[in-house]
Amino acid sequence: MAGTSGGRPSIYPTLLYADAKAAIKQLTEAFGFTELAVYEGEDGKVAHAELMQGNGAVMLGSKGTDSAFDKAMKAAGTTGVYVVVEDVDAHHRRAVEHGAEILMPPTDQDYGSRDYMARDIEGNVWSFGTYAPETGA
Repeated sequence: MAGTSGGRPSIYPTLLYADAKAAIKQLTEAFGFTELAVYEGEDGKVAHAELMQGNGAVMLGSKGTDSAFDKAMKAAGTTGVYVVVEDVDAHHRRAVEHGAEILMPPTDQDYGSRDYMARDIEGNVWSFGTYAPETGA
């Protein structure tokens, strides 16, 4: 299957932000993502960015670019993304230290995961936890 060689993820959540630069700052500082690439248009808006966490990644950009994706997302709601992390409590402390809005503190779940939820600066819900579904891959 295309795109899955070399250990690359085959699914990339993609989000649009009114202030993509501020979102990148929060995602890297508060939630520990690593910036892989940021491409800006001539207007200074983020046309495309890639941020990595563990062996997964998200792509994001600025709202209002008039791209096909921007047009398709105009009526869409917020997004929820789950990210696997090794130390939920340390990750949570980092998010709190950077002022992230916490929706649920670290909690042990009945299905064996420990996770917490936070909201980013534009309303998307991020869940961070230890549960990693077995995909058979």
